[in-house]
Amino acid sequence: MTKTGPQQPAAVPADTPQHRHHPQHPQHPHPAAPSAIGARTVREAASATAPAAAPEGTALEGTAPEGAQSDPPGSASTGSGTAAAAAPELTRRRRAGLLLTLILGGLTALPPLSIDMYLPALPEVSGALHIPAAGAQLTLTACLVGLAVGQLVAGPMSDRFGRRRPLLVGMGCYILASLACALAPTAATLTGFRLAQGLAGAAGVVIARAVVRDLYDGLAMARFFSTLMLISGTAPVLAPVLGAQVLRFTDWRGVFCILAGIGLLLVLVVLRKLPETLPAARRHKGGLPDALRTMRGLLADRVFSGYLLASSLAFAALFSYVAASPFVVQEIYGASPQTFSLLFMVNSLGLVAFGQLNGKVLVGRVSLDRVLAFGLCMVGAATVALLVMTTGVFGHVGLAPLATALCVLMSGMGLIMPNANSQALMRTPHAAGSASALLGTSQFLVGAVASPLVGVAGEQTAVPMALVQFGAVALAALAFVALCRPWRVRD
Repeated sequence: MTKTGPQQPAAVPADTPQHRHHPQHPQHPHPAAPSAIGARTVREAASATAPAAAPEGTALEGTAPEGAQSDPPGSASTGSGTAAAAAPELTRRRRAGLLLTLILGGLTALPPLSIDMYLPALPEVSGALHIPAAGAQLTLTACLVGLAVGQLVAGPMSDRFGRRRPLLVGMGCYILASLACALAPTAATLTGFRLAQGLAGAAGVVIARAVVRDLYDGLAMARFFSTLMLISGTAPVLAPVLGAQVLRFTDWRGVFCILAGIGLLLVLVVLRKLPETLPAARRHKGGLPDALRTMRGLLADRVFSGYLLASSLAFAALFSYVAASPFVVQEIYGASPQTFSLLFMVNSLGLVAFGQLNGKVLVGRVSLDRVLAFGLCMVGAATVALLVMTTGVFGHVGLAPLATALCVLMSGMGLIMPNANSQALMRTPHAAGSASALLGTSQFLVGAVASPLVGVAGEQTAVPMALVQFGAVALAALAFVALCRPWRVRD
């Protein structure tokens, strides 16, 4: 299903239950959003995905060029002539849709770039600033905390002032914070600037999700989130490699200069190509108290909270893998760094592949709740297998079975994350920015809490990793079943 313009909600197929919105926040009509630049309209970018949704029988609008006059009845320029005239317009809209995907994908990829591109430089930072390894790791933790907290600020701000202004302010501050990190003279100042970098960079990811909610609904939104996963899923794989290549030509300070350059490029593209997607009539007029009331109302929505918990707890299992896998694969199972890198890449590709399977094949044919439930079962089976293998129930197992279970776990995330986020945001057309902030913040916070738990039993066992993953997925499934109640019609 494709939402052909902000002013017209998309139809929902008969086999997919429509979510009724919270009674305290009736759904507003979507008037046409003004474009600050005029190169592309929101309508054109949103309708660019129309060919993918055409098999569902959704009516497609606006396929003729704007301002073009239709031929009178009986005119000779019908049939193949009309099709020939519509072809360039369809191509233009597809390009607009691709450009929108690249812009929002770049914004969502900024946090993993800020985190993972910096990883190869940690030993150099430790030596240059004369701090222990734990002090260098603290600069990474500061960025994670900033990314979590910053979303709580940027999301409500975008609901009040529109999407473009908070996004541009946040990205401008991100550029300044990155340059400040490059010039930091001490570990303490670097930690403080990394916190500011995370706070500012959070605007990109949270507002990108809100823009998707502004432009799409239902199945089209799930498809778009799956497409974004193609970009955001490959960023953690490429970021350490890019960081290592940067270190060949400069020192750790050069990494932050590159991040500032990426931020500047995104600012220029947003200025020229991303229009405002939240009309003034749909913005929240209140200040901080109104934002807090909005978030409290969102959390009071049982179904929204269920999807939020399901996605956050599943993300905790993913974070546990990221935090523990280098130690488990290399230290316990004796793999080389090259082997670990290869396995990490394969698992990340599994995440991306299943995300594309979700968006290109399953969405529109199977209900989102069913795909989400299957993803939870898939990841749950992988965590049970990991728990059995790491506890030695059937004796010692080699690296291959463990790597297979980890690959299944990562692949299942491609079915969980886009569908859980889509279902949660479909409940909140009145406060997409605040809802996106709650989703992002809860994921980072729960993941940050789960990560240290994987090493509580020391360096000689992988049982804590498996236990944390099993517990997180079990709680995610419980939240989905108990709060979302997917077998019922939404209230």
